[in-house]
Amino acid sequence: MFPKSDSGYSYEDCKATAEWLKAQTSVRPLVAIVCGSGMGGLADMLKDQVAFNYKDIPNFPQSTVHGHAGRLVFGTLKGRPCVCMQGRFHLYEGYAIQKITLPMRIFSLMGVETVILTNAAGGLNQDFKVGDIMIIKDHVNMPGFAGNNPLTGPNDDRFGVRFPCMSDAYDRDLQQLALDVGQELGYGDFMREGVYCVLGGPSFETIAECRMLHKLGADAVGMSTVHEVIVARHCGMRVFALSLITNKAVMDYDSEEKANHEEVLETGKQRSGQLEKLVSTLVTRMEHNTNA
Repeated sequence: MFPKSDSGYSYEDCKATAEWLKAQTSVRPLVAIVCGSGMGGLADMLKDQVAFNYKDIPNFPQSTVHGHAGRLVFGTLKGRPCVCMQGRFHLYEGYAIQKITLPMRIFSLMGVETVILTNAAGGLNQDFKVGDIMIIKDHVNMPGFAGNNPLTGPNDDRFGVRFPCMSDAYDRDLQQLALDVGQELGYGDFMREGVYCVLGGPSFETIAECRMLHKLGADAVGMSTVHEVIVARHCGMRVFALSLITNKAVMDYDSEEKANHEEVLETGKQRSGQLEKLVSTLVTRMEHNTNA
């Protein structure tokens, strides 16, 4: 559709995709929402929708995971222009890490200021219950320890600086706002805060791995989000992220419990209405409480 660089995710490629999308819709989103496993219903809240299948968007990767629809939906949420990713990309699908995070760069070039990411995660914190919503305050990037970081390779200063700070990756004002909104909506009993750890997947964690991650200070573990957060921050966008605790990590060798993807999707379904209410209220309040 247009010439590609060798990598397929250069500044020019991202710019071309952003321009293609802008030509197809009049919506100029300020907020991007990424839907985790079983949470695609968030996109259904958007009014005046214009939707694109990933396969029809130039240069866009495809989502291959059950529970991820694979559509980019533009629209408004209580009058606020948004774009919603129904389905994201993961390392375990075989994509290069730069390809997984490509949508963040495209959103930035379309004028998005704030990214809201949701995911399904296993609870490591023994106080967490299945169905809890954990606001992410920090992360542990395990693949990054092994050099698998989306910013690896030459840095294009048009996106961001070579060595971006990550101690402020998750916007504290938005975290507080989400907690306040959660209390107002009566969700206080199942709202948590914590540290999210990303692993490569697709196999779920061993008992020894869960014990180690818990000792390292992780409250929840999953296979997404962190790479997108790094690139979103590199591009200068604000980030808010939450995990739906869809299963409890197995920490005991005597346990008969086994993690499975069906359980993840089922919990997502049960909590979806409340999650949608939380996120939509957060989006409508952001401009009043922060400098969006």
